[in-house]
Amino acid sequence: MNLSDQKIINADRETVFAALLNPEVLKACVPGCQEMSGSPEEGFEATVVQKVGPVKATFKGQVELSEMIAPESLTITGEGKGGAAGFAKGGANVRLEEDGGRTILHYDVEAKVGGKLAQLGSRIIDGFAKKMADQFFSNFQDAVGAPEAGEEDVEVETADGETKKKGWFNKLVKG
Repeated sequence: MNLSDQKIINADRETVFAALLNPEVLKACVPGCQEMSGSPEEGFEATVVQKVGPVKATFKGQVELSEMIAPESLTITGEGKGGAAGFAKGGANVRLEEDGGRTILHYDVEAKVGGKLAQLGSRIIDGFAKKMADQFFSNFQDAVGAPEAGEEDVEVETADGETKKKGWFNKLVKG
């Protein structure tokens, strides 16, 4: 499954790049993420609980960041094992384009699954992978992009069920 899309984030490119390296932001944005630890240099370990069609699984896996060219681009790759459910692996090439005070985040995602998950059929898997990628980057957009001028602070629910104000990472960085 391959997917390409983009999100406009109301933050400068350096802030967006820093957020992509922050484990707290990643944990808040990955749908179903229970735990996230590690560093951009060493890689991250994550535990994610997801339901794909009739199969619910807890995936334990590694996420690595590579080909980092600050603040322009990076590659995110990950692999998770879900026990009897099988495995999932994939990656995203992320490119950040300056647009005034905003950033256009371009992403190309590739995902593969094996085991019981693969038996669900490509239509279900492709739909699920697209939904996961869209949800991650939408959550990321909400976490990093501050509200437009005149907008009220909007509360959003992060992937782990926590409620934070829209643009919380940008406000944290800008102080």
